[in-house]
Amino acid sequence: MRAPGDILLISCYELGHQPFHLASLLAMLRQAGYSPVAVDAAVETLSDEVIARACFVGIAVQMHTALRLGEQIAQHVRSKNPSTHICCYGLYALLNANYLLQGSAINQEATNRGATGRAPTTHLIDSAIGGEYELPLLNLVAALEQGEHDTIPGVRTRHSESAPWIQRTPFVVPDRVQLQPLERYARLQVGTELRLAGYTETTRGCKHTCLHCPITPIYQGRFFAIPLEVVLQDIRAQVAQGARHITFGDPDFWNGPTHAMRILRILHREFPSVTFDATIKIEHLLKHRHLLAETKELGCAFIVSAVESLHDSVLQHLDKGHSSADVAEAFALLEQVGIPLRPSLLPFSPWETLESYSALLDFFEQRHLIEHLDPVHLSIRLLIPPGSALLDTPDSHTWLGELDTTAYTYRWQHPDPRMDELQRSIAALVEQAQSNGADSLETFFRVKALTYAMQGRDFSIRDAIRRYGARKTLPHLTESWFC
Repeated sequence: MRAPGDILLISCYELGHQPFHLASLLAMLRQAGYSPVAVDAAVETLSDEVIARACFVGIAVQMHTALRLGEQIAQHVRSKNPSTHICCYGLYALLNANYLLQGSAINQEATNRGATGRAPTTHLIDSAIGGEYELPLLNLVAALEQGEHDTIPGVRTRHSESAPWIQRTPFVVPDRVQLQPLERYARLQVGTELRLAGYTETTRGCKHTCLHCPITPIYQGRFFAIPLEVVLQDIRAQVAQGARHITFGDPDFWNGPTHAMRILRILHREFPSVTFDATIKIEHLLKHRHLLAETKELGCAFIVSAVESLHDSVLQHLDKGHSSADVAEAFALLEQVGIPLRPSLLPFSPWETLESYSALLDFFEQRHLIEHLDPVHLSIRLLIPPGSALLDTPDSHTWLGELDTTAYTYRWQHPDPRMDELQRSIAALVEQAQSNGADSLETFFRVKALTYAMQGRDFSIRDAIRRYGARKTLPHLTESWFC
């Protein structure tokens, strides 16, 4: 597998960012003497010619949306190159390994021609890697090159079980030269100004164990710091390519606050005009509030935080580590220092109620925080992948249904049928609004109108917009994101 194109790495969906994992694997494989080719299917065409040359295909499935797209790509790769080794890597690869390794690939081309039959039953993928993916993937490639089929730590196959590889990766500086330019990806928008945005990571895993999070069953509370100089060199390379903003994609940037702040201080010293955003838990924003003013001074454009819900019962069921009062306090703290807080939400779960969902909407309207939201987050429904820590909770039998392997989640129904109906209506609404480029404030109030209608209450969208008054203009990335 030493010839160019023998190893093909594919990204499906990375929240609008240039894929870090491709850059990391490219660097490690090239250091080992290989000549991999990388394709980001989100922004470029994956050609049949490239597929046909590959002896090994690695498909990144770091999140649920990527897995849905990745399965389609795997089906297409299998139909065009039946003998190639297909490996899915990322959190959702290992969680869904049983289905991915045993599933059959559909001959899409025959279907498109009107044929009614399937291709001969075959496996969809050959291996799955979760957790720290670089070293297991490198070892897998080396073993295949030698014609060996022994069990490889961290690699799951149809014939061998393997636990996630949760040991420190020998990190190398990501190699982004072959990747698509930053102009192809989401940008930071500040008013009418658009800035090229880069992406990097300073840690892997997470020391917290929120029960709904896919990181929890894989890392089980462990995290690793990526060496400071590796992070800085990755940032410098992207700034040299034109980046004027950096997204830190860690699950929680302040899992290691000393490490994070050291990086930010050097970044600001070298590139004082470069801004950044990061994801930080509500719990950490409150615990390390003494760092917020400096974080703003160092160029923070906004902070994302997994608020999920404002219903304390929901937060307790998810083991989030914060309360609704903590969320209100965090918004107030960040308002004082001038950092917008952009929440991610999970407002549809078995424990949310129609009343608490309505109260969540009231919270953002009454506090003049609607602009902080991406409307898609008003529609997110709880996903429960195989292996989820929620499966072991004492009350799961009261709401949990069967595993739907093709949807990569356990089915569940809300005890109040109105909540399931409302979720479907809101999901359709925000999807259409996103497609049409609709005004986000109007979308919010259309969501509220649906919610009020479900409660038998009247609601005027026009009056609500008028009452809301002047709008804020907040920094944000140009692609709405969700997992």
